[in-house]
Amino acid sequence: MIYIGIGRHSPEVCPAYNEKFRKMTLDAADKLEGLAKKHGVKVIGVWNVPSEHLTYFVFDAPSQEAFLKFGMEPEMSAWDSFNTTEYKMAIGLEEIKKMLKQAK
Repeated sequence: MIYIGIGRHSPEVCPAYNEKFRKMTLDAADKLEGLAKKHGVKVIGVWNVPSEHLTYFVFDAPSQEAFLKFGMEPEMSAWDSFNTTEYKMAIGLEEIKKMLKQAK
């Protein structure tokens, strides 16, 4: 299952300018791969748009339960405490084509 995340924070809590949130962000970033692996989640990529205080994430998880448990890890919850993050489950092009071929 592919999950696409979009996280946003306000300039006041931007890790580039706020020591507390910089530490939390670096801690989460340093542990991201290990925490993901612990729950069978694969990190496809993380991208940031600094001028918009916006971060995009793409994960591949074996199940929704595994993804939720990964998101509840303390480091991930700490990151979410100063970001508004929205996750969407997505399907790939091959799955879309298969679905469309079966549609009536």
